[in-house]
Amino acid sequence: MRNPFDNDERRAFRATIARFVKQEIEPFGDVWDEAGTFPWAVHARACALGLFGFGIDESYGGLGFDDAFMRTGSAEELGRSGIGGVVASIGARGIMVGLVNALASEELKARSLPEILSGLKGGALAITEPSGGSDVANMQTRARRDGDSYVINGVKTFITGGMNAAYFVVAARTGQVGVEGISLFFVEAGTPGFSRTAIARKMGWWASDTATLYFDECRVSASHRMGEENRGFLATMNNFNYERLFMCAQMLGMAKRCLEESVGYAQQRSTFNKPLIKHQVIRHKIADMSARIDAMEALINQICWCVNEGDMPVAEISKAKFFCSTNLEFVANEAMQILGGVGYLRGNSVERIYRETKVMATGGGSAEIMRDLAVRQMGL
Repeated sequence: MRNPFDNDERRAFRATIARFVKQEIEPFGDVWDEAGTFPWAVHARACALGLFGFGIDESYGGLGFDDAFMRTGSAEELGRSGIGGVVASIGARGIMVGLVNALASEELKARSLPEILSGLKGGALAITEPSGGSDVANMQTRARRDGDSYVINGVKTFITGGMNAAYFVVAARTGQVGVEGISLFFVEAGTPGFSRTAIARKMGWWASDTATLYFDECRVSASHRMGEENRGFLATMNNFNYERLFMCAQMLGMAKRCLEESVGYAQQRSTFNKPLIKHQVIRHKIADMSARIDAMEALINQICWCVNEGDMPVAEISKAKFFCSTNLEFVANEAMQILGGVGYLRGNSVERIYRETKVMATGGGSAEIMRDLAVRQMGL
């Protein structure tokens, strides 16, 4: 569907990302997924395109400008690859650099952002804990002030990019229970008291490095606190808006890939002496899939326009998150039905996307939490 907000610059940027995905990711996706990893050089090649430099000054390696349509355009093309584990690991830095840019000291920004944005090193956001993910206000990890340092104790889990990241933004409780007592810290992987273990045997995102992080009397300089003490919750929530919008666009790309694979297979496969695409039941499935994709795309474009106009529509982003995940599940399921036994075999994008729909519905805020947040943001 045509985007009424498109322009030459956005089309050119998107085409560059699409070429990168086609040449640098798709040919190797099956091998990387089965191996559970992929070459670090892919990070550098992806970052060289400016994927994560939006809203960050050029002096730190950023683009020096922001554009929501370019953010979502790149996310859609990455999602269209159908190789979510690679996208997740590359994109892990994207959900932490905004916080570093907004809240970290000049020294930390100058030292870390060029390395993260160039792909030389990785970065990750450490929020989720074994006791809860979306319920950030009830965080258990603690940081106590000790002279000119903070000492962090606790556990973070399901941290995408966590095994290879050199830099982390870690949320910890520094004050009272609830939203008013959370602070953010910049933690480096080699800090004494920090350790990590890999989370293996995931349902999807096989190629991503996912970790549990441990903080055992992990001491960081007070200068590594990002922003004001006990004021990290709001910054974290604001940061989630961009993560969720990126995920919405990624899901759009995944859904489009499912539709493309379904149409292609239905045109080639014949049953009862005619192409599968000529059976009404298949045509109706494709119509339903396409209609839902159009709705996803229209909603994302409207949100992007609002963001570019300076309005962060939290309720609409929350609704888009569960709307897109629900529709992706529908589209992926219909694609599996159309492909039949072929879709059930490992080594094709529909099978992989089908497995990875659930992480899209949970990561970045579960569908249930998103519904609740949307209604609260509506003032109800």
